[in-house]
Amino acid sequence: MSLTVPPTQIDTDKLMNFVFRAVDEVGATLNAALVVMGDKLGYYRDLADHGPSTPAQLAERTQTAEPYAREWLNAQAAGGYVTYDPASKRYTLPAEHAVAMTDPDSAAFLPGFFQIALGTVHDTQHIVEAARSGAGYGWHQHGADVHVGCERFFRPSYHANLVDSWIPALDGVKDKLESGALVADVGCGHGASTILLAQAFPNSTFVGSDYHAESIEVARARAAEAGVENVRFEVASAQELGGRGYDLVTMFDCLHDMGDPVGAARRVRDAIADDGTWMIVEPMAGDHVEDNLNPVGRAYYGFSTLLCTPSSLSQDVGLALGTQAGPARIRDVTSAAGFTGFRTVAETPFNRVIEARP
Repeated sequence: MSLTVPPTQIDTDKLMNFVFRAVDEVGATLNAALVVMGDKLGYYRDLADHGPSTPAQLAERTQTAEPYAREWLNAQAAGGYVTYDPASKRYTLPAEHAVAMTDPDSAAFLPGFFQIALGTVHDTQHIVEAARSGAGYGWHQHGADVHVGCERFFRPSYHANLVDSWIPALDGVKDKLESGALVADVGCGHGASTILLAQAFPNSTFVGSDYHAESIEVARARAAEAGVENVRFEVASAQELGGRGYDLVTMFDCLHDMGDPVGAARRVRDAIADDGTWMIVEPMAGDHVEDNLNPVGRAYYGFSTLLCTPSSLSQDVGLALGTQAGPARIRDVTSAAGFTGFRTVAETPFNRVIEARP
């Protein structure tokens, strides 16, 4: 006997609400490219400096073509990023938006977030192919917008919180750093976190490492430009971390990207001093899917699908913790490596800071 499933009654209003929500999502997707465009062409900076402007004025000051400036401004006005005055036909970047779009030292700085998102989306076809085969797609295989955008997104939060808030929250670490400690910054990327710490604690010695050689080249150049002499950078994976007796080991937004985070944790356990501290900064997440069904979680799940999980799957083991791993899974990693102490010491809307102790 066969059962016939009755047809589902379609609520037309719900359907159209969803359609128009999707239209808004397409606009938002295109706006990621428009934000990166405005950032690279200096449109936001110019509007912040000069106030209400016509498309012709913006184009002339930035030495760009007026049709592009005009359509870009209209798109930004439609999205609420700038305001438009029909009487004067001028566009204004509100002061609050100017902080978010032009101040790289503000914790609210956003262009890097859009830049890494656009770079990630650019490589979607590779992820589609990887999903079919079960393969990965490594961090090193992505373009510059991913690498540069990542630093530009996370650095403002590090700049605002790392030295004045996160380090003091760790038990006894600030005193050690002020006296002179040995520190390893694993997965340092372009070295933003390493250099900030080296500048703040000149009596300590810092070793930044990353498997991505091109990132290490940038980090070395940034350190030379900043004039810090108590830091060096090495090309090495987390499992290849050299040295022993570290008073502090840090990992900023990278543990979940690793193919073998437990193996990396075991190397940290071997390399850290008996009274040392492992500082783990991870994307903000709860332990359950329902904890993360919010705007930040949505963005991070998107990055997890297109960037972080493929990165892990491209490496040995390929544990694929995911960007929204949550503290319980991070604790499992540290416990498997022999760490006994584990606590959250600080939180921001985008990050959770964890202290692990031997």
